[in-house]
Amino acid sequence: MTHSACRPQTKHGCIIMASGTSTRFGTNKLIAELGGVPLIQHVLRATGGLYARRVVVTRHSDVARLCDMRGIEVVLHDEPLRNDTVRLGMEKMADCDTVTFVQGDQPLVSANSLAALLRGAEGHPDCIWRASFRGTPGAPVLFPSWSFDELRSLPPGKGGGVVAKAHKERVRTIEVSSKWELFDVDTPDDLQTLQAHLENGLK
Repeated sequence: MTHSACRPQTKHGCIIMASGTSTRFGTNKLIAELGGVPLIQHVLRATGGLYARRVVVTRHSDVARLCDMRGIEVVLHDEPLRNDTVRLGMEKMADCDTVTFVQGDQPLVSANSLAALLRGAEGHPDCIWRASFRGTPGAPVLFPSWSFDELRSLPPGKGGGVVAKAHKERVRTIEVSSKWELFDVDTPDDLQTLQAHLENGLK
């Protein structure tokens, strides 16, 4: 079964979080190249065609330009905190039934795993769905509409994990095929590690 099997009346949204300061990386990691293309472009490819509404929320003008060139909706802002990024993204999702948060610095997240989250939500629409590897949950995370008000009013500096923790009894997971899907790039060494695995074959 593929994502096309999802019920058409369910409107799925996606917020790509691309507002990090890249302090540990030194430069804007989202446009650093992995496999010959900008890091965030891998995420844009994985999320393409899955969602009724998709928006990239970023502080970086170079990321905004990249999205504009590809016809991808973008919110360019200068708000300081993580909850600001979530709120700005949620402002674009008012008519959606679910919202999946995808991190812009997880370049190996797969379309198959994102589609599995959507299928989970189709079967159990009241649950929060998280990607997981060998029992350890991470991002991406899908939230149903009942959680939207909480996502819009997060505590300063906090992200959607606060909502997931507050409703642990409603959290479900899907297992991804590789730990690298949940691997986020924070440093140049992280990027080199992923590049080496791409060249040698992921395990």
